[in-house]
Amino acid sequence: MPYAVVVGVDGSEPSKAAAEWAAQQAYRSGRPLRLLHAGGASSPAPGEADRGGEPLPPSVLATRDHIASVLPGLELTCEHMPGNPANALAAAGARNGLLVLGSRGLGGFAGLLVGSVSLRVAGHANCPVVLLRAGADGQGGGSDDVVVGLDSDQACPDVIAFAFEQAAAQGATLRVLESRKMPAGPYSTEAVVDQREIREALEAAELMRLQDALAPWREKHPEVRVQAELTAWPAGRALVEASRSACLTVVGRRRPRLHPAAPWLGSVAHAVLHHAHSPVAIVPHD
Repeated sequence: MPYAVVVGVDGSEPSKAAAEWAAQQAYRSGRPLRLLHAGGASSPAPGEADRGGEPLPPSVLATRDHIASVLPGLELTCEHMPGNPANALAAAGARNGLLVLGSRGLGGFAGLLVGSVSLRVAGHANCPVVLLRAGADGQGGGSDDVVVGLDSDQACPDVIAFAFEQAAAQGATLRVLESRKMPAGPYSTEAVVDQREIREALEAAELMRLQDALAPWREKHPEVRVQAELTAWPAGRALVEASRSACLTVVGRRRPRLHPAAPWLGSVAHAVLHHAHSPVAIVPHD
């Protein structure tokens, strides 16, 4: 049985937007969709219960019924899970699943409205976590780009594979950004060579290394158009700016080695989650 696409729902507008985005993901990939109402913050609807006997809020049931009517062929379940919402959601995605959450953030550097539950889940889950805002309509600035931040010095196959799969599923161009600041010079050489030529040669070598890192996935997904770029900007800022014209921004998160169960977000992932203009996918990697 394929791993489900899990979406946290509480009846709010951000969670409705997340549920609709997750439903399209599940439908395209042939996966079941699991609507999960975690914790007990919302008032239950009297007389109606999920499979486990726990009542569900009417707003959550309305979200379920809307998705079922729009995508009647989608395998869909809706359930309540008691306990800490962040822990319940993080556990529900499993290692090979996909977890989708709504966010109250506005995008850009006026934001900083990502909730504490969303941050804990993004830093704790073993599967990719996608956060998106109500009203974003799955788009940053109307572009078809999937943007991913990459460091070609490190092996991050999970991050690259997820970005390629998303670009292939959405028929999008994959824009790969690497933050790489070249030494300012002057460069020591015995030959009479223009310093600018040396710098351009170094940049070309770094871009070639990035292209080589992407080569195996390009062969696997020949239908995906790939645009690889180097930027001198810090990675967080570069990804936030690129998200203005993206339908999805993908960033990696290292799994802690000493305490693998502890929630952890790096500075780049943290910045992108708070400020991106598009939906954001946080992909854990070893």
